[in-house]
Amino acid sequence: MSYDPQNKVILVTGGAGGIGSALAESLAADGAVVIVADLNREGADSVAASLSGTGHIGYGINLTDRSQVEGLVAFIDERFGRLDVLVNNAGMTSADRFDERSVESIEHELSVNLLAPLVLSRLAIPLLRKSTDPRICTTVSLGGIFPLGETPIYTASKFGLRGAMLAIGMDLGPKGITVGSVLPSATDTPMLRQEALDGGNSLQFLDPPQTPADVVKAFRKLLNKPKYEYYPKPSESWLVRVVMLVPSLIPKALPLFRGRGDRGMEKYLKDLEARGLITRS
Repeated sequence: MSYDPQNKVILVTGGAGGIGSALAESLAADGAVVIVADLNREGADSVAASLSGTGHIGYGINLTDRSQVEGLVAFIDERFGRLDVLVNNAGMTSADRFDERSVESIEHELSVNLLAPLVLSRLAIPLLRKSTDPRICTTVSLGGIFPLGETPIYTASKFGLRGAMLAIGMDLGPKGITVGSVLPSATDTPMLRQEALDGGNSLQFLDPPQTPADVVKAFRKLLNKPKYEYYPKPSESWLVRVVMLVPSLIPKALPLFRGRGDRGMEKYLKDLEARGLITRS
């Protein structure tokens, strides 16, 4: 049976971004009331104002500040009295190499990608328990299965987030809260565009990046037929899981694909230039 978002109260973090805004639009079009939470307050307000229907809210928040997260939960409780779906979607990455970046930047990225969704999920549980069908849905990443040499902190955070959501799902499922994750590969969002400009991992571009709409389809499948994990590109998930059976072979195998990835990234950058989304000097 398809999940009916009609009149459901749904919180989407990172809601002003590519995946978050597309998901908010899809859910609002089917009657949900969406709280668009994002560090970019103007972006959150803009997305909320553009959604179909009424009652949507843009909410500016730094998810690494626990007092602000507590304030968000209190706001939702006062306004709606419940939360039907929590979508942990906010995230970040950096192409700064591990041996060059600051310790503070490592701590910040781990806080945004790993600690923040866990803290929000925990603080939101009392609100979720007031729903008749509570859900926690999280954007992880295919990087939660396969290590990316250029972005080790992103890899660490997503490996941790994937494991945490699997464990939380095992814990909360019998208690009435359904937990699942979507694990997309490279997706054409502002974050990926910046990573490509900064010289991130070119292996993400072996194939053209998927669209946010592709990831939204996976989220809707997760809502319609709950399970622990959905992959927008199932074939990729099988490939990386097979490779991870023998992780010591990864350094030998990756150079075989590097050239194709480099060409794919350059093609992607040229496409972004043609679309007027970036300018390279």
